[in-house]
Amino acid sequence: MASSPTESGALVLLQELHPCSPHFKQGASLRVTGKLQEYSVETAIATIVDGNDSLKIDTKLLRELNIRVGSMYQFIGELHIQPDNEAVLQARVGRNVDGIDLKLYYQSLQLLRQFQANHLKNPTA
Repeated sequence: MASSPTESGALVLLQELHPCSPHFKQGASLRVTGKLQEYSVETAIATIVDGNDSLKIDTKLLRELNIRVGSMYQFIGELHIQPDNEAVLQARVGRNVDGIDLKLYYQSLQLLRQFQANHLKNPTA
């Protein structure tokens, strides 16, 4: 039986993950970045924050990741929507990104989205 290919994680800001967002759907493959606010060793559930927004991350598959509260992390995985409409990202990749310039990261993400929007409108450009 052939398995379906793993999708790349769409770059999403935590503030964009809300029930009305096109990314807020069961199984969506996402890449998120935030500061690790808390981590439970018993459940392997981490919470990352970016400003006032937060997201729970299930890190059970990340055995080699050294997790430190207060550090910046980037996770790629699939979104699971709980019955109470709470989102949990099942991470398949995680990395520490301490030292990242978030202002520059947000600017580059904005430029990437502008480029993609223009390219999709006019693929010959």
